[in-house]
Formats: sequence, C-alpha cells, structure tokens
Amino acid sequence: MADIVILGDRDSVLLAKAAGLDVFCETDPEKASRTIHKLAKEGYKVLFVTEPLYVKCKEAVLKYKTEAYPAIIPIPDNHGSSGAAMADIKANVEKAIGSDILFAEDK
Repeated sequence: MADIVILGDRDSVLLAKAAGLDVFCETDPEKASRTIHKLAKEGYKVLFVTEPLYVKCKEAVLKYKTEAYPAIIPIPDNHGSSGAAMADIKANVEKAIGSDILFAEDK
C-alpha cells in the first residue's frame, strides 16, 4: 500500500494512477467523506483531494486537521484552482503568526 492517495473526480485524478499513486474516483461528498475516514483508518499518510470535493467534505477534513496523519491537502481539479487551497494557507499563516503577512495588500 502506498502512503499517498488522490481523491476526486475521474478526469482530475486518473493520471496519478500512472504515477503509481492510489486513486479513488468520487464526486459525491457523502461518499467522499466516508472514503476519507476509511483511508485514515487504513493508515494513509497523505490524502490529496480535489478542491471542489475538499470544500464539500469540510467536516471530514476538519476532523483530521489537528492530527499528524493523514495530511489532507487540496489540489486543483482539471478545471483549475478554485482558491480553496490558498484560503487554507492564508488562514494557517494568520493563525500561526497572528497577521496576514503573505497576502496583505500594501497600504
């Protein structure tokens, strides 16, 4: 078993299979949430989830936010980035530093 898995719609994740990663094709948020919990129990360390699914499965994602594993990382789907990953980075920087040092506009 690989430690890395990609979860998302078929068109966005199928190429990762050729790279040797485990791939789960899913578009239904409820099923995807169950899959996230299942993969966490199976010991996967890194779960890449397409941004549209990541946003819709936020409850499942938040459950593992404070755990060491699995790291759940949003990735763009085949239509491009929706900004969900960047929003998470911004929130984490603000939480860690107390200020938006990366994305603050010059005044």
